[in-house]
Amino acid sequence: MCIRLSSLGCGILLTYPEIGIVAGVQGVLVYSLSSALPIMLFAFVGPLVRRNCPEGFVLTHWVFERFGYFAGLYLGILTILTMFLYMASELTAIQTLVQLLTGMNGLAVVIVECVVTTIYTTIGGFRTSFFTDNIQGIMMTLLLVIVSIAMGTNIQIDKSQIASSGLTGSTRLGWQLLYILPVAIASNDCFLSGFWLRTFASRNDKELMIACGIATFILFVYLTLCGFTGIIADWSNVYPGNPPQNPANAFFLIVETLPAWVVCFVLVFGVALSTAVFDSFQSAMVSSVSNDIFRNKLPDIYVRGLVVVVVIPAIFVALKSPNVLQIYLISDLISAAAMPSILLGLSPRLFFLNGFDIIVSGCGGVMTIFIFGCIYYGSASGGGSMLLLLNGLYGDDWSAFGAFVAAPVGALLFLVGSVLVRAVVYYAYAKATNTEFTMFQKPLKAPVEMNDVDRITTTDPYEYPDEESLRNKGTLAKDLSY
Repeated sequence: MCIRLSSLGCGILLTYPEIGIVAGVQGVLVYSLSSALPIMLFAFVGPLVRRNCPEGFVLTHWVFERFGYFAGLYLGILTILTMFLYMASELTAIQTLVQLLTGMNGLAVVIVECVVTTIYTTIGGFRTSFFTDNIQGIMMTLLLVIVSIAMGTNIQIDKSQIASSGLTGSTRLGWQLLYILPVAIASNDCFLSGFWLRTFASRNDKELMIACGIATFILFVYLTLCGFTGIIADWSNVYPGNPPQNPANAFFLIVETLPAWVVCFVLVFGVALSTAVFDSFQSAMVSSVSNDIFRNKLPDIYVRGLVVVVVIPAIFVALKSPNVLQIYLISDLISAAAMPSILLGLSPRLFFLNGFDIIVSGCGGVMTIFIFGCIYYGSASGGGSMLLLLNGLYGDDWSAFGAFVAAPVGALLFLVGSVLVRAVVYYAYAKATNTEFTMFQKPLKAPVEMNDVDRITTTDPYEYPDEESLRNKGTLAKDLSY
């Protein structure tokens, strides 16, 4: 169950209430489902990856074996970048929480959190992260239950506000999010090493399926409750406040109207949740740096030292970033461009894909976003702003939708182009050297050793099962003339 609950930091207290304010009930349900359902991806794709790479523990390990060193390094760099952005977003969230509930500068809390998590993850390793994840689920449950009861007894909804708010109807943005969010979140989850570590750590496929199913249901309930606080803030006239506040602050605007003990409770539990999720990202970062970059040849002490160094720019980005969602969107676009071609490598029919194709596809997807931005805004600077989605996810246009269409579609088009270019080059080389063109021939499996007595004949020239299975199927023939 902790496969996704490990990502429930205090950032969800900002992003999900915001969608409630902006896109209403439809937006909350779409966002919650889009966040929860991708967990089932690990239940179906996880076993495939484990069977293809039984000795692995993260997706990158399989990519190294399937596509080669450079493709693995490419995915490793993107994974580390994703972890970095998630670390920065969580620090941004905890800083915002402290500032809104106490009026104090949240920098001190951010620094203390980084120091504390670094110390105990260095000492306890990934097992400590597993332990805090279990506590994290309990804390999240208590937080939602207590705040829900406090809201039910202290917040008065203005019924006349329900109809006029327009939050119960469908919107264009709500329909756009029906495509954007599943693509963004499902592809981005594949970059999170913490999820893969837990996937590989499961005892068997059945246990993984059950855990993912439970986590999906619980996550949907939790996120829906968080999202509806934004709607309640609007219906109770707490939002937009005086002076008008950012929609992301809707949850905290409600909390400020509750008794002081509830405010203190949210503050303490919010910091604890942030700490629990931040240590998961740190542990995953250690794993990614060690395996993906240094191939487990660098001593752990140096790897952990590098992660400590990475925390410093994460704090800087957190202090400069005005919006948690903005950080998520950058990570989502990168993953939406890179992940489709990588997952296609699981298909045995696409055995001819190689590391060059994967890298070209991912880079091509990002380039397609830039090209779309240049066309949409009519300038190169517009293309740059599209890459960063500076207009946000909830703009009153088609920019965000177009960007998330351009990323996977462009990536797949570049993938096809890469395969065709390689085919032309290999074919020309085969003709020039008078050799066989084998790019689309299925590679041979390990052949059965032959002796002077038996020669194995099969109907498929590219499959060499063991001798016993051939005898059982009646396909083993003796060539007496040999």
